[in-house]
Formats: sequence, C-alpha cells, structure tokens
Amino acid sequence: MKKLIFILLIGFSYIGFAQEELHWETDFNTAKNIAAEQNKPILMYFTGSDWCSPCKQLKADFFHSEEFISKADKIVLLMVDVPFRQDIVTPEQLKKNKALVKKLNREESFPLLLALDKNGREFNRISAYSSLRDTSMHFQFLDSMLR
Repeated sequence: MKKLIFILLIGFSYIGFAQEELHWETDFNTAKNIAAEQNKPILMYFTGSDWCSPCKQLKADFFHSEEFISKADKIVLLMVDVPFRQDIVTPEQLKKNKALVKKLNREESFPLLLALDKNGREFNRISAYSSLRDTSMHFQFLDSMLR
C-alpha cells in the first residue's frame, strides 16, 4: 500500500511539473518586436486579474487548457492587466496598460482578446466570456489567428 501511495504521489507531482508555464509579455513594443522577429501574430489579452470574474474563469478554462498551451508557442502572448490592487503591476505598467485600454479597448470590455498581426495591427477581436463557460468561440478565434 505504501508503494502505491508513493507511486501516485510521484505521478501527481510529475503532472504538476509537466504542465507548461505560459510566458506573457507585458510591454506592447516588446511583443511587437518579438512578433516581427519570429513572424508570429500577437494575442493581446485585456484583463482585470483581481476583480473581473469572467477574466478569472477564462484564464482557468481557456488559457490553462492543454489545447491552448499546445498552440501558445505559435503566437506572442501579451497581457494588459488593469487590476484594482496596487501590488499586482507597477504604477508605470498600470499607466501603460490604461493607455492601451484607452487606445484599443475604448468600450472597456473585460475580458477582451485582440488578434494582432506581426506588426501590431488588429485583425480580429472577441470580448466577454459567458457564464456558461463555453470556450468554443475562443478556440475558433485562436484557430483563425493561426491560419
């Protein structure tokens, strides 16, 4: 019995370590430079990480899914976080993020995903997230970016 528990613990720890960590850029210019250099589109994600319930659900259901993680290396990920808590992003970053909201998310819709080409020009968007937690539209959006 002890051997079985030990094997199960090892297996669960391996699963935890095996899950790939996503790398999110937080600077628009950096994301554009990487995208141009690597010839990849940019997925810009507007979130209120500490106050937006649909954002938290989308993060869990979509961004942490195996399907998304398996496709993430084909795009440059850019997170534009506008939290209420002051310890989540620096004041400088918050100022940059609010400027991006004013420029690209005038409706202040959260969550909002923008598909940008390698030069930072928008070619598609999807906003909000249903309480039904259906990610099918988000995966269609992602697949359209990768065509």
